[in-house]
Amino acid sequence: MLEIFPIYITPFEQERLIRVYLPKNYNKENKRFPVLYMHDGQNVFRDNDAIGGKSLELENYLDEIGLEVIVVGIDQNREDRKNEYCPWVSGEYSKKILGYTSSEGGKGTEYIDFIVNELKPFIDNKYLTLKDRTAMAGISLGGLISTFAACRYPHIFTRVAAISSAFYRNQEELEKLLSSSNLSSIEDFYLDCGTKEASGEELISKEFVASNNSIYEILREKISNVKFEIINDAEHNYFFFRERVPKILSFLVST
Repeated sequence: MLEIFPIYITPFEQERLIRVYLPKNYNKENKRFPVLYMHDGQNVFRDNDAIGGKSLELENYLDEIGLEVIVVGIDQNREDRKNEYCPWVSGEYSKKILGYTSSEGGKGTEYIDFIVNELKPFIDNKYLTLKDRTAMAGISLGGLISTFAACRYPHIFTRVAAISSAFYRNQEELEKLLSSSNLSSIEDFYLDCGTKEASGEELISKEFVASNNSIYEILREKISNVKFEIINDAEHNYFFFRERVPKILSFLVST
């Protein structure tokens, strides 16, 4: 069951659609469920809602396997996605992949604070949630902002998945933050990256892997259960992202 409704984002002074998946046994049992927050909400559950027409098809998958989890998808703002999903303005490292200097980014802190201070309390009040079992997952820039959220609120987002993450946008600042953060309360952290993220651009694809590996090297010193997979021939699109759904969910929502 998928419930879709608008919610007002105070720091951005605008409404945004929220998509909430409820497990099949939600109304049948007197129990509470862990919650997984995901970015790019249009692309999480159904192809006909997805930007570009391809989603993770998470609604069908969760219905089929009967996983007992509430998933909250937060729609992206297509015009402001890079600003909202990047805590800082793009740094020098990003030039290696972008090929130019970008001034985008800088609204990530406000976005994550909205999730913690406004959206999560709303979800916890409206649904039968386990308030202390909260995970977050994101793709590309969604992986960057999920990792930032783990640093800012490690006592809340104790399980995190960062898929094909575009860390390079904020590489320098994120590495500094990770190195200085106490992440001991985080139970599980999953990262992955394809070897062909930039499709035909081999040098950029290698830099993408190197960027992800640098983040992993910091995380593995701070969190006991960190998994990093380099996926051969995987490209940066939803055909490849969708294939990783079973592995990611089993990692994030294990008992």
